[in-house]
Amino acid sequence: MRLSGSGLGPDDLRHQMTLVALGDHDAFARLYDAVVARVLGLVRRVLRDPAQSEEVTQEVMLEVWRTAARYRPERGEVMPWVLTIAHRRAVDRVRAVHASADRDRRVAASSHTPVLDEVPEQAEGRLEREQVRRVLRQLPHRQRESLVLAYYGGYSQAQIADILGTPLGTVKTRIRDGMIRMRGIIATES
Repeated sequence: MRLSGSGLGPDDLRHQMTLVALGDHDAFARLYDAVVARVLGLVRRVLRDPAQSEEVTQEVMLEVWRTAARYRPERGEVMPWVLTIAHRRAVDRVRAVHASADRDRRVAASSHTPVLDEVPEQAEGRLEREQVRRVLRQLPHRQRESLVLAYYGGYSQAQIADILGTPLGTVKTRIRDGMIRMRGIIATES
């Protein structure tokens, strides 16, 4: 990563940004040299990790290259615009790192589940399957047929419509009404 820090003023930066928006690689090199040290400094203050700071700085500069056409001089100077992108990227990285660490902790905690006797779980699963089969038998044929194809056959609603030669909306209605009716039957039995 180059950190030369050439001293371009606000007008020069605006001019370079205009050229960058047009795809001028040399202008981008000049803009890069002018802003990269401040970008890295800001990112490093947020992240406190030199390797990640350099990575995020490169991402920022790539974003500046890609989004240069969105820069509006009437809304502010180039340097604050670039530093805003840098700050947002750095904060996003901090959030991503924390989210990843939280996810890792949750996975670690869930992997230490106590070994339970599987017999009660298997019995409960068998009872639930029997209840679903019994309730399905109480549904009208067309609703039962659509639900069986969807949940046991693994077909999408569009595939079921093709199989049955029925409009897709009708299949959706049958599945929805069947599920509502099943919930009602199970609720009255509980």
